[in-house]
Amino acid sequence: MATKILIIDDSEQDKKVIKRILNKAGYEHILLAASGQEGVEIVKSDQPDLVILDTVFPDTDGFEVCRLIRQIEGITIPKIIMMTGSVDAVDAVKARKAGALDYCVKTTDCAPLLEAVKNLFVKEIETE
Repeated sequence: MATKILIIDDSEQDKKVIKRILNKAGYEHILLAASGQEGVEIVKSDQPDLVILDTVFPDTDGFEVCRLIRQIEGITIPKIIMMTGSVDAVDAVKARKAGALDYCVKTTDCAPLLEAVKNLFVKEIETE
């Protein structure tokens, strides 16, 4: 079964770049959401294996969206990686408290994000 990944980001450009990097790495089933609320609804309906979640949205923040996803009942809760354009250690702690498994800074090459994605699925295989 193919890994299903949801990218929740209000930046169309960032979503395109992340999707392209994930596709090149072999992840083909990529879902996209432009807002936190849309992302929560997609998690409920499509049940992705992984959510890549931005920290800043016009209407809410990613930390609250992360908490909302963690509270959804009746589904297998996806792994969550939060990402941001700012480098702030406080945000990394806040992301983990909200339920994220990893926290990455957005960079032009997406290497840290791709490494985090690979690490989450390698850890899953090792614990099975």
